[in-house]
Amino acid sequence: MTEETQTLDSLEDLGGATGAAAVEAVEVVTPAEPQIDEHGRAYATGKRKDAVARVWIKPGSGKITVNGRDGAQYFARPTLQMLLQQPFETVERKDQYDVICTVKGGGLSGQAGAVRHGISKALVNFEPTLRPILKQNGFLTRDARVVERKKYGRAKARRSFQFSKR
Repeated sequence: MTEETQTLDSLEDLGGATGAAAVEAVEVVTPAEPQIDEHGRAYATGKRKDAVARVWIKPGSGKITVNGRDGAQYFARPTLQMLLQQPFETVERKDQYDVICTVKGGGLSGQAGAVRHGISKALVNFEPTLRPILKQNGFLTRDARVVERKKYGRAKARRSFQFSKR
């Protein structure tokens, strides 16, 4: 086995040095396609704590339905209602989409966070051009904080039993 040493004057000579034809790498970026079903809706699943929300959005007047009830009735606290409107206000699509969702598990706060996450993902499925705005504002990231488990030898996750000197 003999080893040949070659010197290269430019990068163009590199194709000949390897013995392969120079291949130009051209990256073609195709825009994402909207994922809309036969009913004209976009679907997504949102999660927060133990709550899981299945969300469908379609063009409409801004009506939000949660588990068959009005969104303002289901999420009575104004802070939770504000949470649901955040993705629409960020992308300036307020009162342009109807939201139908079913949510299970967790409490009201976790459910509202799950619905917000699902609305954001469904908006991206309906209009892929909104992804950078929603991602930049953190709406597409699943909030991974969950309740810490109880440890043995402890009253709760971290709380010790009361100390008794005598």
